[in-house]
Amino acid sequence: MTVLIAGGGIAGLALALTCHQIGVPFKVFEAARTIKPMGVGINLQPTAVRELIDLGLEDKLPDIGVQTKDYGMHSRHGLDVWTEPRGTWAGYNWPQYSVHRGKLLVLLYETLIARAGPTCIETGTRITGFTNHSDHAVLHVTDATGAARDVNGDVIVGADGIHSTIRGQIAPEEGPPKWGGSILWRATTQAKPFKSGASMVLIGYPGLRFVAYPISEPDPQTGLSTINWIAHLKMNPQDGFRKEDWTREASLDDFLPRYADFDLDWIDIPGLIKDAKEVLEYPMVDRDPLDHWTQGRVTLMGDAAHAAYPVGSNGAGSAILDARRLGAAFLEQGLSGAALEAYEADMRPTASAVTLMNRVAGPDSILEVVDERCGGMFDDINDVIPMAELAAHAEKYKQTAGTSVAETNARPQTIPSGARFQS
Repeated sequence: MTVLIAGGGIAGLALALTCHQIGVPFKVFEAARTIKPMGVGINLQPTAVRELIDLGLEDKLPDIGVQTKDYGMHSRHGLDVWTEPRGTWAGYNWPQYSVHRGKLLVLLYETLIARAGPTCIETGTRITGFTNHSDHAVLHVTDATGAARDVNGDVIVGADGIHSTIRGQIAPEEGPPKWGGSILWRATTQAKPFKSGASMVLIGYPGLRFVAYPISEPDPQTGLSTINWIAHLKMNPQDGFRKEDWTREASLDDFLPRYADFDLDWIDIPGLIKDAKEVLEYPMVDRDPLDHWTQGRVTLMGDAAHAAYPVGSNGAGSAILDARRLGAAFLEQGLSGAALEAYEADMRPTASAVTLMNRVAGPDSILEVVDERCGGMFDDINDVIPMAELAAHAEKYKQTAGTSVAETNARPQTIPSGARFQS
């Protein structure tokens, strides 16, 4: 009995660790020849951090990031529109972490190899498709030598990202990811942290925004932290976009001039951009929600299932939650199509709602209201938008995403301690 996992990113590795924890046989197939620390900063909500802690990674999380204390939205002039505490400061039983995506990936990979051995993952192996049978599924792969072969398993999980081959077979008429007309430029810079020292901030107005947060503690000698930042510009959708990845180096000339006036008294945005060693360009794309993720003994997870705009700090976290809910379904219903259907019924409605909400009413959309009403300049934000309206907007997003304090703290363990799979 085996779970075949197509993809060795955060989603696939989290599922592999979950399978190992509960005693489910598995095998991971990853197209890259080596697992490398690609990408920049991401945020992990308490819902996801809880699952990583339950996987035994609590002591390792401080090595790859910092606990986020607060999240603030600021006008184009740097004025405070809305700031709220995060993680344990907000009343959650678990922290929120801002981490380096590549370091999280390597942590999951190294932990998996230490626990399950190096043969549990096969790199340099490209997924080409699958075949369903009544009592098993077949994963079609091409290995590092170019040889094609078939691998039999009880179920297949497509964790192969936004360009998923598995999704392409489940939804063959879908086409490429959809571009909303924005480009993100992402990088890290050594600089002094701002606000509380562990703040995540979003500054700007529709079409011109800047996000920044530290992903390391300050160096004791220099006081500098690794600051992750994202420059977000709305472009002309008619211009098209280059295929997204995490490794395309960008030219500062493409976006830095737009931020020339963003030199605020508490954060030097042009300075952060200029001092970055490497800047990556990433078109802001997503996919329409599917009406089903599961086909027989094959299902999807992570970006393969629900690629969404990265505006709600829940992309990687959602993949981790997928992994844990899949593990719980295996415990309850075995390695079967029924388990995959139960997992989908649990996760797809919320994931689909978040994908659609991120397009039009993400947590940062309140900045559009503020800019329309006053151009981002005010003496008292309550004269522009009542504090109760700001609080309701923030809470509505959490309720949709299932990340409110009350719901998160009340939810029982996804996988009970010591639970083991019975074949």
